[in-house]
Amino acid sequence: MTPHRIMFWQIDYVWIFYVLAGLAAGIFLAGLAAHICVWKKRAGSREMSFSGDALKRTILDVFLGRRVLQGDMAAGLMHLFLFWGFLALFIGTALLAIHHYLISFLEGTSYLIFSMSMEVGGLMLLAGIIWAIVRRYIQRVPRLERRLEDALVPTWLLLAALSGFMLEGLRLAAQQPQWGAWSFVGWGLSGLFSSASAQALYPYLWWGHTVLSLSFIAVIPFTKLFHVLGAPAGIYFQGLSKPAIPGVAEGAGEFDLGDAIFFDGCMRCGRCVAACPSAGAGEPFAPRDFVQAMRRAVWQEHFPLGDIRFLSRGEESKVDENFWYCTTCRACLEVCPVYGAAFEVVTKKRVLAVEEGTQVPTLLNQTLEKVFKYDNPWESSRSKRGAWAEGLDLIDLSKRGAEADLCYFVGCTTSFDATAQVIARSFSEILRTAGVNFGILGKKEPCCGDIARRVGELGLFEEKMEGCCDLFDQYGITDVATSSPHCFHTFRNEYPEAPFKARHYTLVLRELMAQGKLQFKKKVEATVTYHDPCYLGRHNRIFDEPREIIRAIPGLRLVEMTHHRVDSLCCGGGGGRMWQDLDGEVKMSEVRVREAEATGAEILITACPLCLIMLEDARKAAGLKEPFRVMDLNELVLQTLDGADKKVEIRN
Repeated sequence: MTPHRIMFWQIDYVWIFYVLAGLAAGIFLAGLAAHICVWKKRAGSREMSFSGDALKRTILDVFLGRRVLQGDMAAGLMHLFLFWGFLALFIGTALLAIHHYLISFLEGTSYLIFSMSMEVGGLMLLAGIIWAIVRRYIQRVPRLERRLEDALVPTWLLLAALSGFMLEGLRLAAQQPQWGAWSFVGWGLSGLFSSASAQALYPYLWWGHTVLSLSFIAVIPFTKLFHVLGAPAGIYFQGLSKPAIPGVAEGAGEFDLGDAIFFDGCMRCGRCVAACPSAGAGEPFAPRDFVQAMRRAVWQEHFPLGDIRFLSRGEESKVDENFWYCTTCRACLEVCPVYGAAFEVVTKKRVLAVEEGTQVPTLLNQTLEKVFKYDNPWESSRSKRGAWAEGLDLIDLSKRGAEADLCYFVGCTTSFDATAQVIARSFSEILRTAGVNFGILGKKEPCCGDIARRVGELGLFEEKMEGCCDLFDQYGITDVATSSPHCFHTFRNEYPEAPFKARHYTLVLRELMAQGKLQFKKKVEATVTYHDPCYLGRHNRIFDEPREIIRAIPGLRLVEMTHHRVDSLCCGGGGGRMWQDLDGEVKMSEVRVREAEATGAEILITACPLCLIMLEDARKAAGLKEPFRVMDLNELVLQTLDGADKKVEIRN
């Protein structure tokens, strides 16, 4: 006899199945339509355009699991088992329908291959489900939540998978086909039943399995499982080009189409929580909780029935001042499987808070007033901005007739903070020693607007941006070097069509090395470790240049901390936090200096004034003494140069 399968074997009242299937499909499509409706309301005039690159990335990420495998191989493999197992069974069910209703082709060899493939798919799904349950409830992976939905969904799918295998076992026990061994799992289970008992039980289990499977499909849009559709859409959308200045436009504080898709595609996997420095420090902020709160808020605003996810009904959707804890370090985006930038959503929420004049911390409000009135967040005066350069005899480009090839943009923090001023003095002396024709703007130097941009005061940011561009144009400045990665990032990425080139000082030092103008003559016998500033590393992918400079210094031995490069830990000074009073179980900066000390390094090097301040304060608070020190890269470089001015102060 030719291997085949009889559809609806031993099943009466087949019309009930069609009614249930139609009902399940209708509920599923209604839920899908609700999501599309909400997305369209958030889209405004923006439409989903086609991009071949975005489509390619989506296909690779969805089918190969590139992002879920990254950083957590166990979780990635578990997800692939679930995905490919579910997909195999879905495709198999579709093929059965085509065979039954359109064209018969599942006979003979093709049926045997089909049977075996369905068994493999079912085993993969079963293994993935069990693995997921073990990780969440036995291993109790810290980043995973354990809510009602988290238990109900895998249990539901587990019952559907087990009942499917059992159903196959009953059918094979009753029919005893010669080819039964090709369905090897069902064939093994068939030995548990006699032919008569299997035939009697089969219809009941068939209906039970049918109800479990159809109802599971029906509720997908109403649970976190909607990520099976939302995640691919989110990955595709995030692959499309974005405006030059994200968020600086009319309605900048509103969530757009990309945000709405990201919210619905979030699986609450918790990778962002594990990577978030704020959550790691025990502060009352976690990207996942914030994203879920924003999702509920969007649904409550745009859908008549409120939150479509019935298992989330009653959860708190209000977000208080906790979003000010976000450092905007970008760590969440590095690990999110759907490329969700929670820190950008935080910035939009801050824009709304600033526009409404609510939920803005008092100290931060005072800081923004200083930026508006005095062009800096530190001092109620402009007069002290160039005080760091006294006695250095530097060219002041704001004076009539002054010219230079390079403008050194010192920045607010480096200009005013006593700890950070060593960066300006050291870098200036390095440039002088290397023969670079450079100048500064002294008291005329403006604020780039970074802090206003990070905390959502977009009007103030645009004012500072226009002021900077006008000033640079006035003095003919086309080449700018910055002390701060924050100034560098702002100039490079958020000034549209800026008429000047901006570089962070590490890029300038690396260029001088390549030109032979910077040669390290003196040995520095020490073991050092390097802290990647968030806005230099993760935001602008500048990881190698600082390390190349460090490795070129004779006598230095560079060791890496556990968290480095894209996985670096934030110092806690970004996102406007420097000008707020925020507390957690432990300071982020203290966590970082402890990790640096654990490497055995004598010197912790960084390349950011905010990092230098935060890490130095943490070193003192932690009681870490000599020989352990925190230094800016410029300080270290200056110690190795012949001909450097001894009047330049180097911190000990």
